[in-house]
Amino acid sequence: MPRIGRFVRSDMPTIYHVISRTALAGFPLEAAEKDYLLELVRRLSRFYFVDVLGFCVMSNHFHWVGRVYPENYLSDDEIRKRLKSWFPEGRVITDQDIGRFRTRWSSLSSFIKDIKQQFTHYYNHRHNREGFFWGGRFKSLIVQDGRSLINLLVYVDLNPVRAGIVKRPEEYRWCSLGYHVLTGNRDDLLSLDLGMREWGEDNPSEMLHKYRQFLYETGAVDTGKGQPMDAKIVARERKKNFELKRFELFSFRARYFTDAGIMGSKEFVQEVFDQIKHLLGSKNERRFTPVGGIGGVYSMKSLKLR
Repeated sequence: MPRIGRFVRSDMPTIYHVISRTALAGFPLEAAEKDYLLELVRRLSRFYFVDVLGFCVMSNHFHWVGRVYPENYLSDDEIRKRLKSWFPEGRVITDQDIGRFRTRWSSLSSFIKDIKQQFTHYYNHRHNREGFFWGGRFKSLIVQDGRSLINLLVYVDLNPVRAGIVKRPEEYRWCSLGYHVLTGNRDDLLSLDLGMREWGEDNPSEMLHKYRQFLYETGAVDTGKGQPMDAKIVARERKKNFELKRFELFSFRARYFTDAGIMGSKEFVQEVFDQIKHLLGSKNERRFTPVGGIGGVYSMKSLKLR
């Protein structure tokens, strides 16, 4: 039986939910692999005509929710700028390159293919293996903006809670709400368009606040599939109107940075790094990251295993 063509709309901005599962048995995606997969999403979304709306990287599959824009989204000059970063320095960029990448960078299939192929190469090299990593064709669903989108994003963010990995999605750094809270949305990876504009809300901080409220209330419902959120946790959130207090931000972000190696003032992190950098096996200078919401506190990001 012939394979059904993928549902895509190439003439207008369209939101998709993508799911791809590993072909390997068990739960092969550990912390380093999840970090690398998320880094691929971040890196490639700088080139592709996409907005990243949400994601969740689990131990044997990942979810991606995003808006894909059509070929006419960017001017030739903007594509040329992106190609200067894509190609090696000195590469001459032709009109044919611009046309080819205009088509490629507006394609959902090409975006997910790049993520999966580059991750497979990384994983096989890291584990000294050959062969497939992903279990065939990814699934995709076209999603309407507004209520459908916000319910989908909540479903995606609740994956680690339903699986019993964490009590609250903010504790899981490989989902979109965790990324928002733990990193302060580092590098502006995620769009704050959370499907709330139809309710007349366009303030980014209030969007995130209302999204958390909707997520907790939804997570408290026992759907019969996976674990609901702890009723006591939800009750405490209701009592404080779902506001994240300063000590909670520190608690979440401290947990996120437990594998960062060094944490303190920028001067302290630099001083300690200079003393131990010979142990890291890297000549690269480290980038020190401010811990969002905690004034004056920095972290040395852990080395990414390649």
